[in-house]
Amino acid sequence: MARAYRIAKNGLALIGLCWMLVMFTPFTRWYATKLAGAPAETKGDVLIVLGADQPTGDFIGLATYWRCVYGVRVWREGGFRTMVVSGGGGIAESMRKFIQFEGVPGDRIVVENRSGSTRENALFTAEILARMPGRKVLVTSDMHTYRSVRAFHKAGIEVAPRSFPYGLKIYNSWPARWMIFVELGIETAKIVTYRARGWI
Repeated sequence: MARAYRIAKNGLALIGLCWMLVMFTPFTRWYATKLAGAPAETKGDVLIVLGADQPTGDFIGLATYWRCVYGVRVWREGGFRTMVVSGGGGIAESMRKFIQFEGVPGDRIVVENRSGSTRENALFTAEILARMPGRKVLVTSDMHTYRSVRAFHKAGIEVAPRSFPYGLKIYNSWPARWMIFVELGIETAKIVTYRARGWI
């Protein structure tokens, strides 16, 4: 009984410490910024936008929505010839519809619809990008930038990152800080797994 009490006490103390770390220190913001890398207004010829969560019917998921919104914003800056959207399970097709509705010409959008992970985004998109000359720019969220850029490099495609502040924006909302902390933990586990398997 005493041992169970000590375990419970230590567990609650650890949860409390994590809660204080997340809510009252800049750790979460700092870590998301580190994963995003140095900010850059990167230009290029081919714009790559990666999908995230599965769509519900014709409605894209929230993370995918924000990637599309920023992808369209970068496209409107001008200079790009082609946009490649990547994501299996109907994600890429939903992205294409949304992006085309936002004014990107349909004949400029190329769909990669087989991938089910960041590694597959890189591998399957690399097959398409190999036929496209020019500089490639990758749009994805701040927390995802570190792993996705390195996955593309491992697949033999040099991409310049153009991250947007998904985690950093949500961090400004106090109730959402814990959610971002959890997402950063999941992303860290994926980075460790990718590195251990030689995927980045």
